[in-house]
Amino acid sequence: MIRFTKHPLALLSSLLFFCSARAQEKTSEWFQQLLTSKAGPGLLQVLNHPDSFQYQVIYTVIDRDKENRPSFTNHYLHVDANRYFNPASTVKLPTALMALQKINSLYNLPVNKYSSMLTDSAFSGQTKVLSDTSSIKGFPSIAHYIKKIFLVSDNDAYNRLYEFTGQRYLNENLWAKGFPQARIVRRFTPMNEEENRHTNPIRFMDGNRLLYRQSPVRSDLSFDYSKQVFIGNGYLDRNDSLIRQPMDFTRHNNLPLETLHEMLRRVIFPETVPPANRFDLTPDDYRFLWQYMSELPSESKHPAYDTTEFFDSYTKFFWFKAGKQKIPEQIRSFNKTGWSYGFLTDAAYIVDFKNKVEFLISGVIYVNRDAILNDNKYEYTEIGYPFFRDVGKIIYEYELSRKRKYSPDLSRYKFDYNKP
Repeated sequence: MIRFTKHPLALLSSLLFFCSARAQEKTSEWFQQLLTSKAGPGLLQVLNHPDSFQYQVIYTVIDRDKENRPSFTNHYLHVDANRYFNPASTVKLPTALMALQKINSLYNLPVNKYSSMLTDSAFSGQTKVLSDTSSIKGFPSIAHYIKKIFLVSDNDAYNRLYEFTGQRYLNENLWAKGFPQARIVRRFTPMNEEENRHTNPIRFMDGNRLLYRQSPVRSDLSFDYSKQVFIGNGYLDRNDSLIRQPMDFTRHNNLPLETLHEMLRRVIFPETVPPANRFDLTPDDYRFLWQYMSELPSESKHPAYDTTEFFDSYTKFFWFKAGKQKIPEQIRSFNKTGWSYGFLTDAAYIVDFKNKVEFLISGVIYVNRDAILNDNKYEYTEIGYPFFRDVGKIIYEYELSRKRKYSPDLSRYKFDYNKP
């Protein structure tokens, strides 16, 4: 449950904001009826309690014309950009995009996403990375970090891309591309607000030859923190002490579901976006992203993963993670997930190459029965993953039965995953 500060004036302001936010909620009657008509008892229990589970879902129907050009029809269920959820690792998607965009902006220098990237330290809390044994070359790079982000949602890989882009470049460029509600202001490691404003010195190398040096930077970018967000009845602090008051998310990362969904659509279908709103990426960048957004941990050689821990559906919430299901060979999910503080999120472009099916689907759910945050006691397995499984299966089965005037040509999304 989302709760607000107990100060009377703040409570009144927050309650008015909450009521206003609910008034802006998007729900498609047809989509709601589709899900409820096909739902089993477990899914119905969730669907019937939107306030408790804080779920939001966006489903995009894709139709092709005779030239294979796509058009999109969006359907919504309780979608509201003003209803905060912790985006967790979903912020790794825009951070990866901005890292690629920034390295491309250095076109007058001999660096690219595959160049060895050595991270130094220059401020409190910062750490160095000077090698990476999981890489073919033995050194980290933007490309290798992005692989890790999509294969297993690696936190350190995200931290290093955050440090390369810097807080100002990252946010200002997302805003410029038409995502004003995006806010990415912290690494995934214990750091205070000031430490997160500072980013590390970085060197791009070719052997012993310096290609480019990026100096440490402090961001002085201002953010709007006027809308206070408090969640839960209590939380465990860094010392594992129970604090009996709601947890303050006002100054955390923010990425509304519609924003995340639209980012994914632009990555998968860049040609459908006006040039000014496209990410500044190359055709090779897009192919690279598509491959690693859809590759499974067992298919990766560099890095190589222990598949007992990182099983193939480890980051595929729609609709395979529940029960660690085997993903059929003809199906691929190009996606980014996030999980933290009881929130589960997935944004996915799902294709079935055999049956010529494609659709976009994004969703979030909050599963925290005891309303205590940071205690690792969440109903991910019991409620969260089954929610994504059931919603995903309903949409997929609808797509299998849906008549299309033109079958999609999905060949550009096929990859040989045996290549390094």
